[in-house]
Amino acid sequence: MPAVGSITSRALGLPPSLSAGLILLGCCPGGTASNVVTLVAQGDVPLSIVMTVCSTLAAVFLTPLLTKILAGAYIPVDAVKLSFSTLQVVVAPIMLGSSIQTAFPSVVQFVTPFAPLMAVLASSLLACSVFSENFVRLRSTIADASSVNGDFFSGDIGVVMLSVILLHFAGFFVGYAAAAIGGLKEKQRRAISIEVGMQNSSLGVVLAAAHFSSPLVALPPAISAVIMNIMGSTLGLVWQYITPSGSENETTDIHNA
Repeated sequence: MPAVGSITSRALGLPPSLSAGLILLGCCPGGTASNVVTLVAQGDVPLSIVMTVCSTLAAVFLTPLLTKILAGAYIPVDAVKLSFSTLQVVVAPIMLGSSIQTAFPSVVQFVTPFAPLMAVLASSLLACSVFSENFVRLRSTIADASSVNGDFFSGDIGVVMLSVILLHFAGFFVGYAAAAIGGLKEKQRRAISIEVGMQNSSLGVVLAAAHFSSPLVALPPAISAVIMNIMGSTLGLVWQYITPSGSENETTDIHNA
C-alpha cells in the first residue's frame, strides 16, 4: 500500500503535500472497520483480527519509517515524533481494551452481543467526524493555495478523490489476488482483501494534523475516511450474498463429526 500510494501520486502528478498525504495513508495499518466488513462479507474474522493486531503493533515502527522513506522526498518528515504519536493512538487503546477485559469479564460478556452494531455505528460516526472536522479548514487552505501560487486548484479535488479510490481498489484487488495465488480458501481471500484495502484513515488524519505544517497532507486521509468505508461496505454487502466456496463442505464435515 505505501508503494501503491507513491506510484499513484506520481502517476497523477499530485503536489508534494498531497503526495505525502496519500503515502501516509498507505503507510497506516489496517482499520478496525475491516473486521466488521469481514464479518459481513462471510470472511475469516479471526484472520482479519490477527492481521489488524499485527499491522497495528508494527505500525509504531513501520508507519514512521516508510513515511520517512517514501514521503521524505516531498516534505520534511520527523519519524521519531510520528512513532510516538502512533504509539499513543493505536497501541494505547488496545492495552486499555485488554485491561478492561481482564478486570471486568462479566461486563465484557454482557456487551459482546451488541459489539458488532456498536462497531458499525462508531466507525460511521468516526468517519463523518474526521471528514467534517477537516473540511472547512482544508477548503480554505485549498482556496488560499490556488490564489497565491496556483499549486493546487479546488477543481482538482476530483483528482485527489481518484487517487484515494485507486489506492483502496488496488489494496482490495492485490490482497485477494495474492491470497488466491497463495492457495488460500475463499474466506481467507476475502479477509485478506478487505484487510489490505482498508486503512486506518483516522490515524492518518491525526498524524498529518499533528506533524505536518500543510493541512493539505490531511486531505487524502480525510477523504479516505468516507470513500474507504463506502467501498469496503459495498464489497462486504456483495460478498454477503455470495456463499464462500467450500463452506458447504465444512458444514457437512462438522455434522458428520
